[in-house]
Amino acid sequence: MEKNQNATVLRQETIAKDIYSMWIETPAADKAVPGQFLSLYPKDASRILPRPISICECESGRLRIIYRVVGGGTAEFSAYHAGDPVRILGPLGNGFPKEDGHALLIGGGIGLPPLLGLAKTLPGDVDIVCGFRDETFLTDEFSSHGRVWIATEDGSAGTKGTVIDAIREEGLLADVIYACGPMPMLRAVKNHAIKNGIRAWLSLEERMACGIGACLGCVCKSTEVDAHSLVHNKRVCKDGPVFSAEEVEL
Repeated sequence: MEKNQNATVLRQETIAKDIYSMWIETPAADKAVPGQFLSLYPKDASRILPRPISICECESGRLRIIYRVVGGGTAEFSAYHAGDPVRILGPLGNGFPKEDGHALLIGGGIGLPPLLGLAKTLPGDVDIVCGFRDETFLTDEFSSHGRVWIATEDGSAGTKGTVIDAIREEGLLADVIYACGPMPMLRAVKNHAIKNGIRAWLSLEERMACGIGACLGCVCKSTEVDAHSLVHNKRVCKDGPVFSAEEVEL
């Protein structure tokens, strides 16, 4: 089991409204794979539980996380500066499996960061569809690792509509899909994959408490009986966060 460890903030910047990019120095970077996450502990003693945040990318001895400020814990993180200590647990969960064939990466909002690390490791042709409500981020970085397509709800960039609208508009095909984002998006991606006979791997977002599978606070409905709980559940933190599309009910 992973243990709490002390890490150090290397740098942090704002990349969009309420969206922060933080580089952390930690040995955990050398063990992480695309799709895993970290649990970050606030320093405020009134906030007991850590906050799970996807790992965006890794380099030797350091890793990057990108997160949205949504409450007191993440607001605290956004005030960290270079040299500040941070307590973490990780890397946690299972990452994206590597498969042969033409890959289509689909991300929605804050679900995009873990796909950047994946895009950097995939060989050959890669298409990347980035979905946003309005303001975009990370698209320039993605463009170094594949063809980028954008969908925005307000039509301010790319296709007006959803990631599925962009896929249909551009006629994008794939042998395998990797996706991360809000549940409605993942549900649509799963339906698209099944309808078109495409293998799909989905990274689920859920509220987590322990991050190690003990509390059962982040279960999702599964198509098979889980050996741990003996019901049709999977623990997102431990059994995921990446699942095959056929493995989970959305």
